[in-house]
Amino acid sequence: MTDSPSIKLSVLTGKIQQALQQVFAEQTYWVVADITNHSYYQQKGYHYFDLVEKEEHAGGIVAKVSAVAWGNGAIRIKEFEIVTGQQFKNDIHVLVKVSVGYHQVHGLQITLLDIDTSFTVGLLEQQKQQTLLRLTTECADFIRKSGDRYITRNNQLPLPAVIQRLAVVTSGNSAGYQDFRHTLEHNHFGYTFKIDNYFTVVQGETKAELVQQRLIDIYQRQVPYDAVVIIRGGGAQTDFLIFDTFILGRAVAKFPIPVITGIGHQKNETITDMMAHTATKTPTKAAELIIAHNRLFEEAVINMQQNIVIRSQQLFSGHFQALSYLNSAIINQSRTLLANHKEALHARNNVVLHTSKSILLNRHRELMTVSNAVLSKPRIMVSNRLNDLDNMIGRFRSFSRLFIQSKRGQVAHYDSLFKLMSPASILKRGFAIVYQDGHILPDASTLQPGSHIRVVLQDASLEATITEKNILHEPGTDI
Repeated sequence: MTDSPSIKLSVLTGKIQQALQQVFAEQTYWVVADITNHSYYQQKGYHYFDLVEKEEHAGGIVAKVSAVAWGNGAIRIKEFEIVTGQQFKNDIHVLVKVSVGYHQVHGLQITLLDIDTSFTVGLLEQQKQQTLLRLTTECADFIRKSGDRYITRNNQLPLPAVIQRLAVVTSGNSAGYQDFRHTLEHNHFGYTFKIDNYFTVVQGETKAELVQQRLIDIYQRQVPYDAVVIIRGGGAQTDFLIFDTFILGRAVAKFPIPVITGIGHQKNETITDMMAHTATKTPTKAAELIIAHNRLFEEAVINMQQNIVIRSQQLFSGHFQALSYLNSAIINQSRTLLANHKEALHARNNVVLHTSKSILLNRHRELMTVSNAVLSKPRIMVSNRLNDLDNMIGRFRSFSRLFIQSKRGQVAHYDSLFKLMSPASILKRGFAIVYQDGHILPDASTLQPGSHIRVVLQDASLEATITEKNILHEPGTDI
């Protein structure tokens, strides 16, 4: 144990506070820096953010300090936004007037007092815009700008109807990756996914080549992935500079498999997001997007199945109704035809009878006349007349026999037709007859859910109860 005298922490922090006050008391400084990690609490009117200085060429972070703005500083920020039309947010390069203080609990405090309105675009945003311009210039064959959107070869690829096999580029120990997998593996719909991991470093501008190499590895494996997912958890704004690099933006823009990003930045959009097929804000959101995409396909299939069932029921009902009408029409027409032909047959029979009697009467009269003439004429004349009478009787018998045979053939034809169109014959062809209370139903107007019906097939009679009734609004399609 040391023999040096000890002091309380509050005494030490008090000395620090006193020393800083002696150096910075009543002094303010105009500082050029970039804004990152900005948060605004509207109810209190407080701004919390980081001031960042970067190297001019390498782009590395030279200095970083936390700052706050309230009171008059918050008012000056509001005036800055009104005058410049530029929102006070991440990635803007600003010239701010600050004071330095120290609090024994909260530590070093940099307080924004004023902001120069001539600084509207930050160095980080300028670099980002320069990178985007370089991409559209050097990679014009697969990157072009349309309005505020960038059209790339990747975001023009169609997503598969179902996404199941994924290549994931991320850090192996990332909490965001764990959230991504947990969301996929515990989805409510029971979807399963095949995930191949391509772990790498996803922080630091100098590591962009490592991410690019993982994309090259995915391409060279020639595995038919449905999508490539690039994910990273949350962090400070400067942690995402790797995703604003030229080489990674170019690699994603021309990649032949749809790329989905789930980079944990809620407040802005990286170049990688702009070049990718679909961008989400977090790894969890990326997983939810994939699940929702698959669910959309499943719902489409379910809707199609329901439409097929409903359409089939409508077609069956329509054709069954038409068949019932046809059956009734056949029965009615058959009865009418039988009645008409029966009447015609009776009329023809009466004609035949009356004609026969008339012919016989006439011949009898002729015979009587011949008999009377026999007394005065030669016997040969009587013989000729008798032969004529025999021939006429023969012709009459042949005509009657042929006429009756013809009518019998017609009756047999209609009898076969009636048997073919009978309900029993129709049932043999796969149709059914529906009865309610012992009566055949021509339509479903009297049926309601809960009604009892009897369905008669060729070889069985089925008792059923109506559970659902769908009204047909169109005649259906001939299938």
